[in-house]
Amino acid sequence: MSRLGKQPITIPAGAKVTYTDGVFSATGPKGAVSMILNHPAVALSLSPEAVTVTPTNDNVEGRTLWGTYASHIKNILEGVTTGFEKKMIIEGVGFKFNVVGTTVVLDIGFSHQVKVAIPAEVKVVVEKNIMTVSGASKEAVGQFAARIRGYKPVEPYKGKGIRYEGEYVLRKQGKKSTA
Repeated sequence: MSRLGKQPITIPAGAKVTYTDGVFSATGPKGAVSMILNHPAVALSLSPEAVTVTPTNDNVEGRTLWGTYASHIKNILEGVTTGFEKKMIIEGVGFKFNVVGTTVVLDIGFSHQVKVAIPAEVKVVVEKNIMTVSGASKEAVGQFAARIRGYKPVEPYKGKGIRYEGEYVLRKQGKKSTA
């Protein structure tokens, strides 16, 4: 039994929710997000103040998707009302972020610049060596941030690379010289 799925999900003030033909959509002050939540093992019911998720049968598939669907709905409602944000820090001599139009240009020590297109549902702001990725969709923000970080993860010796704010990087001791 899902403890998360048992509780009704309250719809925050300022958010509009619709569920038609298996597509759950929410709009709010931070944007609009929609997701396909259509599975025969799980049923969604809307009321003016809450969303309720229930399994249609008592098999393993229904019980597993019950909590998953409830979590997706909570994330959608939180995203359209407050939004999601990830901050990334770049460290290294000559390493920098730059936003040009709808692309992020990364100077990360390669022989060329790495250009990454910014998705429509994500907003990117760069201040010196800190890049802030924000948006209404938790999935889109996390995926874009992970994609950027994947180009140059932090190496353990000097700590150069791209990391999330607050991420702890295990540092290793370098070679010891014998004298």
